[in-house]
Amino acid sequence: MTVSLLPVWAVLAPVIGLCALLLLEGRLRPEWVAAPFIAIGLYLSISIAYEVISHEASLVYALGGWLPPLGLTLRADGVGAVLLALTALVMVGVSICAWAPADGAGGRGRSGFWALLLALWSALNLAFIAQDLFNFFVALEMLSFSAVALVALDGSRDALTAALRYLLFALAGSVLYLLGVGMIYGRYAVLDLAGLREIAQADPVTLAALALMTVGLMAKAALFPLHLWLPPAHASAPAPASAVLSALVVKAPFLIILRLWVDLLPLSAATAPPQILAGLGSVAILLFSILALRQQRLKLMIAYSTLAQIGYLFLMFPLMPGPAPWLDIGWTGGILQLVSHGIAKAAMFLAAGLIYEALGHDRVSELAGLARRQPMTLVAFAIAGLSLMGLPPSGGFIAKLLLLTAAVEAGAWWIAIVVLAGGILAAFYVFRALGSALAEGTPAVAPVALYRQGAVLALALCALALGFVPLRPFALLAIGRPLEAMEALP
Repeated sequence: MTVSLLPVWAVLAPVIGLCALLLLEGRLRPEWVAAPFIAIGLYLSISIAYEVISHEASLVYALGGWLPPLGLTLRADGVGAVLLALTALVMVGVSICAWAPADGAGGRGRSGFWALLLALWSALNLAFIAQDLFNFFVALEMLSFSAVALVALDGSRDALTAALRYLLFALAGSVLYLLGVGMIYGRYAVLDLAGLREIAQADPVTLAALALMTVGLMAKAALFPLHLWLPPAHASAPAPASAVLSALVVKAPFLIILRLWVDLLPLSAATAPPQILAGLGSVAILLFSILALRQQRLKLMIAYSTLAQIGYLFLMFPLMPGPAPWLDIGWTGGILQLVSHGIAKAAMFLAAGLIYEALGHDRVSELAGLARRQPMTLVAFAIAGLSLMGLPPSGGFIAKLLLLTAAVEAGAWWIAIVVLAGGILAAFYVFRALGSALAEGTPAVAPVALYRQGAVLALALCALALGFVPLRPFALLAIGRPLEAMEALP
């Protein structure tokens, strides 16, 4: 491992930007205040990824110089570095698209958007590099309250109702998670993942605690059947906020679930939980793909698609046998699915927002003529749709192919069938929207700045570029595994 302050700055930089926004409100446009800190966040994420790759080791920092179990550590391993980079990429794309007032948000609402975006960024970074169960809780609370406020940003009745529903699910999830943390601490008197991995046992108390924590995190990740908050939240939030919610916010609780069942207690120690999680993921893929096909609004179609695509992430749990799951293609396929979906879904929601801004609506049946009036946005939407469908060349194709291969090798034919069926259903709802947009028509279209359309297209092309990664376990995703002993820190 390498001792570095970079993980600390990755969490602090957005908070400093948030403070600057509050201090300078009314004096400078919030976009101009936030822009330097967005650039700094991008630089920090690239630097962390470079250091992790070049040293082939995690970046670790013990806060205050106190080692666990007395102190807290931040640790950017290979997976953490990838997710920090994903977060920075999506945030930059969202920031460019939100540079002009979007979805009618202006004045104080615009300042609130940028402040909440930076708060969300800090919370996400903390969730991706925290190393103890209580720090995860802090990150989740920061994340939930920032995301709920983004959903309620325009102040309409529907937005407030959706935000309240989201808040109730988030609070219920937090209670369950915290109960599990209390049980773990009562059993072992340790909350640090590295320390718990050495002493945790698959006894009834530990399994019950992990079950409570997992259910609470499922509510925050919107996994079936704890998904009811997500569609109205996406439908009510501004398009840039929906992009962040779908691409990033629901991924943080999933990563914590993964760390619980890989870093705290090995998957091989319990056979039922991986199968249950994969079963729920399979139901989500099939059910919500069908519901996405039935939606009349573009944003709702993409929201239900998010619920379906989240299901793919949970298919990886039974596909990582053995004591070192990070060496299996199931691990690589799951993480790649997370990254490719995050980029593609951000592009799709941003494209939907630009379409709504141009046409004044997002009704799927009334998109005729869009291809002629806004071709760049539609191309971006189509490329992102390729990744969701799992068609080559795209990151979604490689991710789903790796999951499919892992399922066949493990003899889990039902998972292979679900992966194939999900891709076919995704093709139906994506082509339904594209078919409507390609039809002849002459709609009245409001102008949309080319730089905003270009940002969406750039995100979609990034999702496409992931389709050229090699079909094998990535060495980067295994860096820092298993957890190193903290005693190595000076």
